[in-house]
Amino acid sequence: MNYQNILFDQEGGIATITFNRPDKLNAYTSEMGEEVTHAFRQVRRDDEARALILTGAGRAFCAGIDLEHLKAHEQGRSISKGPRLGEEDFLRKLPLEMGEYPKPIIAAINGHAVGVGMTVAMPCDIRIAAEDAKLGFVFARLGLLPGLGSTHLLPNLVGMARAKELVLGAKKILGIEAAEIGLVNRAVPREDVLGVARTMAEEMAEIDPTVLAYAKRALQFGASHSMAEAMKNEQRQSLALTAERKAAKAAS
Repeated sequence: MNYQNILFDQEGGIATITFNRPDKLNAYTSEMGEEVTHAFRQVRRDDEARALILTGAGRAFCAGIDLEHLKAHEQGRSISKGPRLGEEDFLRKLPLEMGEYPKPIIAAINGHAVGVGMTVAMPCDIRIAAEDAKLGFVFARLGLLPGLGSTHLLPNLVGMARAKELVLGAKKILGIEAAEIGLVNRAVPREDVLGVARTMAEEMAEIDPTVLAYAKRALQFGASHSMAEAMKNEQRQSLALTAERKAAKAAS
């Protein structure tokens, strides 16, 4: 695919997908969504890629949906060259694929992340935000509901009471506050966001990717099951991991 709305780079086992509509603050369109989805799937298939960073060009991560495209959609029109807004895999399938993604995904939230710009960061494993970035679930102000599985992920991250405050209030908070409430893992100066994300990705890339894939699956299972069930799953997964690593070693 010839990318027009994102940048894709891979260096040292670290893949980076960059929203690239800086003149529009990386506002989301269905074309952008299709390109992001394609790049995610490409990285998943590439054994050389050990971790993935998602970030934005310019002073925003992603400032939400492109309002011109939203207006056209509400009028029954489409100004997109891709699928109709709401019908693309980015919204319907990618969040689930990210939840099952075998490689670490780090959102480097270098600037404002609003609406879909915030919900796309939710399925990522790690979120690093600029201290002064404005983050917000502002869907209600547009007559919309949060998507990309965020109504499940957000309460699990910050608790139901805080999730309701963020969604029903439809206000923006700074990255530094987002770190305090657990919405992001860490808030750092804007100029350090990508560097911190890159360092974390490099550290993870040094670990056996098979181990990381099993660890991610175990955490996903444990988060939605009882402790007893999680412990049984840990035993099953440990046996499967040992067998897979032995088989890989024997084949090498």
